[in-house]
Amino acid sequence: MRRIAVLGATGSIGRSTLDVIQRHPDRYQVTLLSAHRSVDDMEVLCRAHQPTHAVMGDPDAAAALAERLTDLSAVTVESGAAFLDDLVAEPNVDSVVAGIVGFAGLRPTLSAARAGKTILLANKEALVSAGGLFMETVRQGGATLLPVDSEHNAMHQCLPVASDGRPDMVDVEKIILTASGGPFRGRSRSSLDAVTPAEACAHPNWSMGQKISVDSATLANKGLELAEACWLFDRSPDEIEIVVHPQSIVHSMIRYRDGSVLAQLGQPDMRTPIAYCLAWPERVDAGVEALDIVSAGRLDFEAPDLEAFPCLALAQWAISQPGGMCVFSAANEIAVAAFLSGEIRFTDIHKVIDAALKATDLAEPDSLDAVQALDQKAREAAQESIASGLTRSGS
Repeated sequence: MRRIAVLGATGSIGRSTLDVIQRHPDRYQVTLLSAHRSVDDMEVLCRAHQPTHAVMGDPDAAAALAERLTDLSAVTVESGAAFLDDLVAEPNVDSVVAGIVGFAGLRPTLSAARAGKTILLANKEALVSAGGLFMETVRQGGATLLPVDSEHNAMHQCLPVASDGRPDMVDVEKIILTASGGPFRGRSRSSLDAVTPAEACAHPNWSMGQKISVDSATLANKGLELAEACWLFDRSPDEIEIVVHPQSIVHSMIRYRDGSVLAQLGQPDMRTPIAYCLAWPERVDAGVEALDIVSAGRLDFEAPDLEAFPCLALAQWAISQPGGMCVFSAANEIAVAAFLSGEIRFTDIHKVIDAALKATDLAEPDSLDAVQALDQKAREAAQESIASGLTRSGS
């Protein structure tokens, strides 16, 4: 029986994880659930899974949840990041699903790594904002790191892997990272000025949250995933090729030195990589419909359009700069939130990121405090560029 902590339980990753867990009550027990302020959703999940602890980021939400769960004496409701950091390190947690979106997910993920847990990593910021710090913490803590992102999970599946989950990269010539291209693939830069948040969030293949959906539409997510792959698999950016694959059937590929290319194929359903990580090194039913390769028909591949989607080009540059991806990620969060609230246009997102990269003194953070400081500076620079109207000028 594996005891599971699900961080970000009410999000898309959390819900998919709990769906898989429910299918295997003999293998998995939920001991910890966390969310920010979704009281209604958390009440439903707590009643269904009856964890030992439920942690809410918002104190008022925690109080409201505790009031609703007075009849469930086995569930203790807490509030705050400090409680979450401590609870993921407790002995009654074996695996931690790091599904909190954004920078808020970094602290508890680092805590899990220090405690030597098996980490199912869906939080990009742990690697994007603090890759060096996080990977060193994983090493020192003796943690097992398994990637949940469908692309990195596909890479993991195509590689020989040691007992600690670390992939063997000796014979690898190149990693091929696939991208769906998002909802605007094939469109020109000028045609994207009037894009609405609803259009940007309407991904053709995946059902995801708003932030991740917009990142897919701008291809910023591929920049974040490129940085993740560099840290996860100890590769330089020029050893990783990005290709657009609109069907989202091939989730990534590994090219070996003998010319062989191994690919992982599957339905665009996050339950597959989640089930792989939960059961690794075994496999369990994920509740996902089998892929019918005949019905899938053709598989297309093309190069990404960096002119139409400049966020990816910015990320490729930022990866080569000390602390560059920490700034990129923080500024992107601010820009996407501003786009979703109607403050800026879709085509302004990359301008906000660019302005933050230019306005922030770049340095590789070597501690959590340094990561937080750099992240905060990047957010302030991004907010200043939005407030000044800088994004409205230029192309």
